[in-house]
Amino acid sequence: MRNHCHLRRALHILSTALITAGIVVLVDVGMTLAWKEPVSTIYGSIQQGKASESLEALEQRFFDRANVTGPNELVQGTGTDAWAARIFEQEVRTGEGIGRIKIPEIELEAVVVQGTDTSTLQKGPGHYPSTAFPGQGHTVAIAGHRTTYLAPFRKINEISDGDEVVIEMPYRTFTYEVEGHRIVDPFQVGIIRDVGYERLVLTACHPLYSAAQRWAVVARLTDVS
Repeated sequence: MRNHCHLRRALHILSTALITAGIVVLVDVGMTLAWKEPVSTIYGSIQQGKASESLEALEQRFFDRANVTGPNELVQGTGTDAWAARIFEQEVRTGEGIGRIKIPEIELEAVVVQGTDTSTLQKGPGHYPSTAFPGQGHTVAIAGHRTTYLAPFRKINEISDGDEVVIEMPYRTFTYEVEGHRIVDPFQVGIIRDVGYERLVLTACHPLYSAAQRWAVVARLTDVS
């Protein structure tokens, strides 16, 4: 009889633990579906802070190399945007912040980091190293997560034609106007090829919670300030 009571108590404890674990899992899944993965979001937030700090350090290295004290003096100088971008590119290191992206329509503002490897994209949207920097007159491409690590491109599908995407670099601010969307397979790297003028391409996995395809937003440079 005593053994039977102990067994019932053990089963009760086990069932309670399993129910609690199930609730935790359901809550986590619900949060992910409704917003973004909570654990990686905390980690991503910390990494975004570090990316911001590295961007400040990069800005100083760039200004020192360009022999200017800040963006205002740089703009007033004789150097072109392409010249400034080339000097800046020489100072960039993989994994550090290089600028900021702002898309008002989806309430996005984030530090862009250099690189698209796994660890770099945990810090924020990543600039494809094989593509140009803003101001160089070629395709600029940036990738970002949709469900983890702050999910910066979570709402990439909600960006509309005509919306503005602003890229703030230490040397200038570049505004691009969205021209269209494309869904491509991961191996279709032609989406980030040069096309004869400066444009911005944003990419993210598609559909949500899958890497089967890529959602791409294409925007054309319209203003430099």
